[in-house]
Amino acid sequence: MSQKTWGGRFSGGTDSRVEQFTESISFDRRLYRHDIIGSQAHARMLAEVGLLTPAEADQIVSALDEIGAQIDAGKMEFSVSLEDIHTHIERALIAKLGDTGRKLHTARSRNDQVVTDLKLWTRDAIDELDGLLTELQRAFVHSAEREWGVIIPGYTHLQRAQPVLASHYFLAYVEKFQRDRERLADCRTRVNVLPLGAAALAGTSLPIDRDSVRAKLGFESVARNSLDVSSDRDFALEFVFVLSLVATHLSGWAEEWVIWSTTEFNFLDLPDAFCTGSSIMPHKKNPDVLELTRGKSGRVIGALQQLFVLVKGLPLAYNRDLQEDKTAIFDAFDTVAGCLAVAAPLVQQTKLRREVIASRLDAGFLDATTLMEALIARGVPMRSAHEAVGNLVRECEQRKCRLADLPDAQFDATAPGHGAEVKASLGVSNAIDAFTSYGSTARTEVEKQLAGWKARLGM
Repeated sequence: MSQKTWGGRFSGGTDSRVEQFTESISFDRRLYRHDIIGSQAHARMLAEVGLLTPAEADQIVSALDEIGAQIDAGKMEFSVSLEDIHTHIERALIAKLGDTGRKLHTARSRNDQVVTDLKLWTRDAIDELDGLLTELQRAFVHSAEREWGVIIPGYTHLQRAQPVLASHYFLAYVEKFQRDRERLADCRTRVNVLPLGAAALAGTSLPIDRDSVRAKLGFESVARNSLDVSSDRDFALEFVFVLSLVATHLSGWAEEWVIWSTTEFNFLDLPDAFCTGSSIMPHKKNPDVLELTRGKSGRVIGALQQLFVLVKGLPLAYNRDLQEDKTAIFDAFDTVAGCLAVAAPLVQQTKLRREVIASRLDAGFLDATTLMEALIARGVPMRSAHEAVGNLVRECEQRKCRLADLPDAQFDATAPGHGAEVKASLGVSNAIDAFTSYGSTARTEVEKQLAGWKARLGM
């Protein structure tokens, strides 16, 4: 028999250049475990409906376990002549069982087989990423606990804006990565739909039980339209879109910490184990892990674009173009998983330079907005209060002093009868104490959020 799964219709062999061009075994071999699991469930179902005997199904399941162990041990020889992992496993099965092995592919096509394997892999990948994201969230919560009470400048436009608790800052990233986890969980609901049983595109005339396979493989439901199944890669695009958002969040965090670790900011003490030096400048301590995290986001976003371009013009149903989906999906996952694996310990081990931060908190008029709101609370219209504080800031810039250093008379003139009260609102600590709104950087609010996250993350 031909080594090809489709060889019967052809009179001659395949050109070796075509075999090299069309192979996917170089990258889809990582699906082998999922291909075996799917095939075992398929074999059990075939026995249930009478297309295999129970003994044949047992033989197939056992032989597939042996093949999996062989691949685990690195003892399977891969060849481009067998195209893909599915053919390698089937040929190994036939070599072991003969005609019994040839029965496994009954009532399925490589079209529905491939997408089933990919969904099984994606489901596992989502679960792995959720674990990695959880560890990163815990690292940020740990930092929020460790740095409790520290006040840092908050920024907009990378200009000093208002003071915030460092714990509030760390918890902001916990929120971002929680949204990523929720998006992954939502994506998983569409991944968790069984394609197997759609066959090539139209279904099968054989008496299969798709719901039996669904239950065996842990899918939530069965795909309704066979024509849609083999061409559907929506789940893959959605998965890589979520990965792109994770990578974007990681990139923004990395950029911030690259800036904060400079001599000019000097906010962070990065651990030596996550930095490198210079081959020529002996004093350098470079934040390479952060820089690579920032840079690798481009690969993930590029993978999403690659997938969009791949599917944008494909007619129903399966087209060989879809073989090219896996390199993008695998690389996006590997890149994000790699970034997350180093991000959590880096966050865990990085400490704020508290004294440096505290020594500069008086710079940048971080309490100006608090002063404005103190005026508003005493009946001054918002726009009038905004202008008045702006004038005071301009006065401070000319005098090179803080708002609190201005003469009392200027506050009395700005808020007649309340000058001393509004002046008493100045200072970053007072500004923190003034916050009251839900979700703000008020100490009581941050305490609640911190306690809530610790409970939610099992800390």
